[in-house]
Amino acid sequence: MERALTLYQTTIGKKAVVALTGVILVGFVVGHMLGNMNAYAGEEAFNGYAAALREVPALLWGARLLLLIAFPLHIYTAISLARLNRSARPQRYARKVDLVTSQPAKWMPYTGLILLAYLLFHLAHLTFGWAGPFNPENPFDTFVRGFQDPAISAAYIVGNLALGLHLFHGVWSMFQSLGASHPKYDRFRTDLAVFLSAIITVGNLSFPIAVMFGFIQ
Repeated sequence: MERALTLYQTTIGKKAVVALTGVILVGFVVGHMLGNMNAYAGEEAFNGYAAALREVPALLWGARLLLLIAFPLHIYTAISLARLNRSARPQRYARKVDLVTSQPAKWMPYTGLILLAYLLFHLAHLTFGWAGPFNPENPFDTFVRGFQDPAISAAYIVGNLALGLHLFHGVWSMFQSLGASHPKYDRFRTDLAVFLSAIITVGNLSFPIAVMFGFIQ
């Protein structure tokens, strides 16, 4: 435990923690999106999926516990890592030139803040019923009536665009953070980052758009 805590205090250790918790969160996002695809099969399929989750409490609460650990640890460690990077160069550059970076990389702190706000809104809307229509006995009704509200749909669209940008750089950099980076294979790392972020973004954006245009009703 002492060695683990010592490693965590280093930049390498923190990058590894951000990457590992990122893997957990990406896995959850993919599974969550695939589960919500049941909405295209209709009310019975969607409500059946929601009921199946509640019928396996060990799986449901195990996943929630894992997320309750991974999500705050991911945020805290990312902030801690950013502070370490700033403290390593307390005096600003006279002229800052980014040699190897991308716009999604520069936007990571901002997309992260948007994602945090989006997550809180998502929980308030679909889990606790504090924002928008809520029918605990019929999740499909909550899903559809919520996205029929342009304001709620707009919040989901902005949140998922931020998620896509955050995922692109997160997936691309996690392999490097875990030491799985090589010039020979880095092209595939970029391809995977593009593929995952595009599939998840398009999939999640399709839900509010499909409801607003009447494809899901």
